[in-house]
Amino acid sequence: MTTAPAQPGATVSPTKPKAVVRVGDRVFSTASVVAGSLILFVLVLVAAFLVWQSIPAFSAKVGELPNNATSFWDYVGPLVFGTIWSALIALVFAVPLSLGIALFISHYAPRRIAPLLGYVIDLLAAVPSVVYGLWGIVVLAPFVKPFYGFLNEYLGWFPLFSGQVSGTGRTILTASIVLAVMAIPIMTAVMREIFLQAPTLNEEAALALGATRWEMIRLSVLPFAKSGIVSAIMLGLGRALGETMAIALVLSVSTNVTFQMLTSLNPSTIAANIALQFAEASGTALNALVASGLILFVITLLINMLARYIVRKRVS
Repeated sequence: MTTAPAQPGATVSPTKPKAVVRVGDRVFSTASVVAGSLILFVLVLVAAFLVWQSIPAFSAKVGELPNNATSFWDYVGPLVFGTIWSALIALVFAVPLSLGIALFISHYAPRRIAPLLGYVIDLLAAVPSVVYGLWGIVVLAPFVKPFYGFLNEYLGWFPLFSGQVSGTGRTILTASIVLAVMAIPIMTAVMREIFLQAPTLNEEAALALGATRWEMIRLSVLPFAKSGIVSAIMLGLGRALGETMAIALVLSVSTNVTFQMLTSLNPSTIAANIALQFAEASGTALNALVASGLILFVITLLINMLARYIVRKRVS
């Protein structure tokens, strides 16, 4: 039996070879899917646990919550304020320092010294938070007390520096400085890597046109690194929001909501309050601590979503 010849002008589609799926590729693909799904599954379990254990606190009556709070929101409100307020103060110190350190390591330091400086900065991230807390109590708090007195005496008319200055130095400002020191390593590491990835041709072109080194950085490096800088800031903010031991050791807490940074009446943070009260809590008080953890979980989630939105908007 003979096959009919192909008609003139007709196209014959070539047969596609079957894709060969190797065992290693299939195992790696399956492992990746399982690992990614496991992370989401654990996240859902954590959220479900927090919500389930928080229900009694949301419906608690007057007198059942700690600090004689009339409702859960009356209880958690000062903690949310203290958490966000201390983190924002920490960012005021950490962002310019991290930006300057990253730029110095990437574009100013000699090439033989830059890797050593980067290693030293990265090493700060390995220091336990309890060590930072002890440093804040023993070294930083006594050191800044005269400076706090100076600020209160000459700038006391400004609301942030008004009030009775703490005699121990354990204020929200001291705790925020400790948080800034703890956030600097991760922020510096991210910014440094982004700065090093800036297109070399753009930098050389700017210098060839007569720009100074700072003008070259301002025109070619910083615009390229905008999304990375935002990501680094958000990572540092997340680090400051979730810090526990350093705040618990340094901060002299109260239930007040105040913007004054030099007094001994300081709002506590959610993480520090959980660490300090969890051992003695029971019943509805324990549920209130878990519910405050749920609020911190939601705040952190919203910050991560905001960071992704900002980065995508700048990239696009």
